[in-house]
Amino acid sequence: MDSATFERLRTIIYDSSGISLRETKEAMVSARIAKRMRALGLETHEQYLRVLEHDDGGETTRFLDVISTNVTSFFRESQHFDFLRDVLTARQRSGISKIRIWSAAASTGEEALSAAMVAWDVFGARPVDCKILATDISTRALVKAQQGIYDELQMENVPEQLRRRFFVRMRDGNVTRYRACVELMGRIVYRRLNLSRPPFPMRGPLDVVFCRNVMIYFDNEVRNRLIKEIYRLLQPGGYLFTGHAESLNSLKTDFVCIRPTIYQKH
Repeated sequence: MDSATFERLRTIIYDSSGISLRETKEAMVSARIAKRMRALGLETHEQYLRVLEHDDGGETTRFLDVISTNVTSFFRESQHFDFLRDVLTARQRSGISKIRIWSAAASTGEEALSAAMVAWDVFGARPVDCKILATDISTRALVKAQQGIYDELQMENVPEQLRRRFFVRMRDGNVTRYRACVELMGRIVYRRLNLSRPPFPMRGPLDVVFCRNVMIYFDNEVRNRLIKEIYRLLQPGGYLFTGHAESLNSLKTDFVCIRPTIYQKH
């Protein structure tokens, strides 16, 4: 891939998603778009670039699907889910009956389902209106999330008692898979959302926002817009969880850091 084509693809990625790719990612981009080129019968990167430049949105969406990194797991950074349990328990004791949680970079759904398991553990069958919004820019990841089916490797961080309680074990030949139960999936709403383009359509107010391991792909301009919008959507006293490699220190924000990677709106 020549440098001019790569630079133009980097610009399209940034303009379409806010993802800021380093100059060293040329080989990665080339490898990831190879499948799309084969599907379209294209032989050169320049031909694919021309398709994107004259696209009505469909191929750009597929382009972002292959470029975006969807790495997640159940109960990743487990201290956040311990803290979420404390937050929901406190809400329950204070008589609050409406809870809203946002998984902002939901990927294939493990984060949202982990939050749903914590919510069910706290509220059980009590009449609490607890909903989780799971968003991602990748349509491919969202399809997998909406299916709610995971293999044994993906389930390795889910304790056995939670597997039995919240998942249906299925056999597909020699392969074992697990399907999330209706009670969990019913708490979650899945939507495609571009985090680089606020304002967002939801109204809030939100109690908790998981925005983890996605801001590392953004520059400070995009991060500032995103954090400002999350602050707007959270209710006073609401919480933002970020990834362990992310910090708000360099951003303009009114969030207060109460623990590493946990911020509160005052």
